[in-house]
Amino acid sequence: MRRESRHRKVLTRRALFLGGAQVVLLSGLVGRMYYLQVLESDQFKMLADENRINLRLLPPPRGRILDRYGVELANNEQNYRVVLIAEQADSVEETLEALGKLILLPAHERARVVRDVSRRRAFVPVTVAKNLSWEEFARVNVHSPDLPGLQPEIGESRSYPLGVTMAHIVGYVGAVAEEDLNGDPLLELPGFRIGKNGIELRQEDVLRGKAGVSRVEVNAFGRVIRELTRNDGLPGEDVLLTIDAELQEYTRQRLEGESAASVVLDIHTGEVLALASEPGFDPQAFTRGLTNEAWNAIVEDPRKPLMNKAVSGQYPPGSTFKVIVALAGLESGVITRDHRVFCNGEMELGNAKFHCWKRAGHGELHLLQGIEQSCDVYFYDLALRVGVDRIAEMAERFGLGRSSPFGLPGVRSGSIPTRDWKLATYGVPWQQGETLVTGIGQGFVLATPLQLAVMTARLANGGLAVTPKILRQSVEGGGETEPPPSIGVSRGSLSLVLEGMNRVSNSERGTAYRARITSKEFALAGKSGTSQVRRITAAERADRIRKNEELPWAARDHALFVAFAPIAAPRYAVSVIVEHGGSGSGTAAPIARDILLQVQDLDQRRRSRSNGGRLDG
Repeated sequence: MRRESRHRKVLTRRALFLGGAQVVLLSGLVGRMYYLQVLESDQFKMLADENRINLRLLPPPRGRILDRYGVELANNEQNYRVVLIAEQADSVEETLEALGKLILLPAHERARVVRDVSRRRAFVPVTVAKNLSWEEFARVNVHSPDLPGLQPEIGESRSYPLGVTMAHIVGYVGAVAEEDLNGDPLLELPGFRIGKNGIELRQEDVLRGKAGVSRVEVNAFGRVIRELTRNDGLPGEDVLLTIDAELQEYTRQRLEGESAASVVLDIHTGEVLALASEPGFDPQAFTRGLTNEAWNAIVEDPRKPLMNKAVSGQYPPGSTFKVIVALAGLESGVITRDHRVFCNGEMELGNAKFHCWKRAGHGELHLLQGIEQSCDVYFYDLALRVGVDRIAEMAERFGLGRSSPFGLPGVRSGSIPTRDWKLATYGVPWQQGETLVTGIGQGFVLATPLQLAVMTARLANGGLAVTPKILRQSVEGGGETEPPPSIGVSRGSLSLVLEGMNRVSNSERGTAYRARITSKEFALAGKSGTSQVRRITAAERADRIRKNEELPWAARDHALFVAFAPIAAPRYAVSVIVEHGGSGSGTAAPIARDILLQVQDLDQRRRSRSNGGRLDG
C-alpha cells in the first residue's frame, strides 16, 4: 500500500510539472500571437500588401518642340508594335513563323525574340516588332486569332515632322546610356529615351515631364491581376523656339549640295530665325536605331553631317573681318575716312612679300574704297598702324573670340589672337607679319557663322550688344524687355563702315555688286570674304594655277559673306560660309542675297495677311 501511495504522488507531481509547462508554453504562444496579430498588425499588414501590390512607373508624354509660329518640330506619334507573351503561345517559333508571313521579320530579329523569351519569365511581354505601318498593324490585328501569344499594342515614339531641316537644332532622342543614370528611376525603365543632341538634350528636364504611378495587384509569381489605381503624372512642357520653320527650310534648301552653314538674326532682339548646317542627317533614324553600316557612312563622310557648322565650325573670317580692323583704326584715332594707301598688288615687310588678291593692285584708295574693293594691302597697312591688341579689343566688342550663352550644345568660341595669347599658347613672341595676316582675317583668327551673324547685327543696330537667342520667351503682362547695352563704338565710325558695306553690294566697283538686291525696298549691304585653308606657294602664284575648280575640294578656299537688310531700316543680319566654296562674292554672296530676300518677303506677306491684305504704309 505504501509503495502504491508513493507511486501516485510521483505521478501527480509529474502531471503538475507537465501541465505547468504546457500552460507556460501556451501562454507564450498566445502572447506571441497577440503581439503579432494585434500589437504589430499594421506593420505586417503593410508587408503583406507590399507582397501583393506593386507600384509601377508610367513614363510621361514628352513635351513638343515648336517654332515661333507654333509649327511642330518634334512631337509624339503613335507607335504600332507587336509583343509576345510566351506562356500564351503554343510554340514561340511557330508563332514567329506565322507572323513573318504578314510583316517583314528578318531572321536576326526572330533570333533576338527567342533569346529575350528565354531570359524572361513566361508571362513578361517581349517586343517582337515596332514602328509598324497602319497597314501592317491592321493585318496583324485581323489575323490575331491565328497568332497565339501575340498582342498588337499602340505606344508612343518621338517624331520629327521636318526631318533633316531641323536636325541640328532639334537634335534627337536615344536610349539611356550608363553615364546618363543619375538616380531618376524613369531612366531605368526599359525602352525609355532621352535627349541626346540639340534642344532635345539642352531642354531635357523641361521636355521629360514627371512620371506617373500605377498600383497593380500581382500574384506570388509577379503576374498582374488587376490595376488598382493610376496617376498618369505630368506630361513634359512644350518648348517654343525663335526659329521660323519656313525660313529655315528655305535656307537649308539654298545650302543643299554644299558643305555650308548660315545664320539669320533679328538685329534688334538677337532672335535666331534660321540656323542651317549642311549636309544634315535624319533624326528619325537615331530614334529608331541605326545599323552599323548607316552609322559608319555618317561618321566617315568628310563633310561631317553630324556637326552643326553654324555654332561649332570655326573658320578664318577672311575679308569679312576687315570691318573690325577699320573700326579699330577709326576708334583709336589712327586713321580718318580720308586715310589713303597705294596698292601695287603687294606689301613688303622685311624680306617677305604679302600679296593683295588683285595681282595688278588697286592703286590709291581711301577707307571706303578699301572696304568696297576689299583691298588686302590697305588693311595690311592699317593693321600695322593699329596693332593686333587694339584689333582684338574691337573684335571682342562685336562678339568674336567669346562663347556667348546659347541654347544648343557644341557652341565654340573661335579665336582672336593677342600678343599675350601667342606667348601663353605657343611660348614665342608675336611677329609683325602675323599682324598683317590678322588684318585680313587670316592666321590665328577664327570665328563661327553664329559669331559672324552677331557681329553683323551689332554693326547694323547701331552698336548694341545683342546676344543670340534660340528659346523664345513671352513677356508676361505686356511689358518690354530692356534694350541691350551699347558696345561703346561711335555712331560716326559705324556709319562709315556701314557705308563701306553698302558700296560692297551696291557700287559697280564693289566686290559683291553682282549679288545685290535690286529692289531699294529690300536692298542689302554686305561684306564678302575668301579665306585660304593652306599656304599658297610662290610657284603656284606665278603660274596662276590657284583656281579653286582646279584644286581638290579640301584644298579650295572657304567662301564667306555677311550682310544686313533692308539698308533703309535694318532688321535682319545673315552670315554664310561655304566650305571650300571658292570666292565669297561668287559663291556665298548669292546665297545670302536670296535668304535676305526670302526673310523680307515672308515678313511682308505675313504683315499683309494680318492687315487683311493691306500693307502698312
